[in-house]
Amino acid sequence: MYVVVNAAQSVDGKLATRRREQLRISGPEDFDRVDRVRAAADAVLVGVGTVLADDPHLTLDEEDRRVERLRNGRPGDPARVVIDSTGRTPTDARILDDAAATYLLVSAATDRERREALADAGAEVIVAGEERVDVAEGVDRLAERGIDRLMVEGGGEVIFSCFEAGVVDELHVYVGSLVIGGRDAPTLADGAGFTEGFPDLTLTGTERFDDGIVLSYAVEEDGES
Repeated sequence: MYVVVNAAQSVDGKLATRRREQLRISGPEDFDRVDRVRAAADAVLVGVGTVLADDPHLTLDEEDRRVERLRNGRPGDPARVVIDSTGRTPTDARILDDAAATYLLVSAATDRERREALADAGAEVIVAGEERVDVAEGVDRLAERGIDRLMVEGGGEVIFSCFEAGVVDELHVYVGSLVIGGRDAPTLADGAGFTEGFPDLTLTGTERFDDGIVLSYAVEEDGES
């Protein structure tokens, strides 16, 4: 599987305020770019924290792109994927509607009744990992379901987990012209952090959108250039 991470951050590397409130960092030009990246993907992945904070729909904005996917024999919208170790996704979340397929990656620690409730609400529940979702195993399970290109939209804990699991192939970061600040504000890659074996990135492109810039990187496998 090919995995593309996309995120928007402030100049000081924050995804949101310390209150984890949804914040507009980019503008219409970058929104359209993100929609194009989504349209090229088989599935879009977020963490349960994003679902709880923003209740995203994760479908395409432009109908023309949906039509083009259908013409190519693909579903109109990419599938939605949520990393949710303990099954906290609300059963009335927007990503559980019938606009597109939805996969919930949970751990074996998730109560069976909760798994059944989420399945009844419209999700395909996939167990990957014991206490927490094993991202590498989850990616393998998604590949078995025909997902070849996965777009990861965050948040910071999920992005770090994907890098830690060694599954990321590309990284695109929109850097907006604002400073958010706050030692407790979420960053691009939260979690435990690396002390060695840092991901090896190669800058492959820069492009200006709105009042910011997109930095594009290739991620080298196993830290080897």
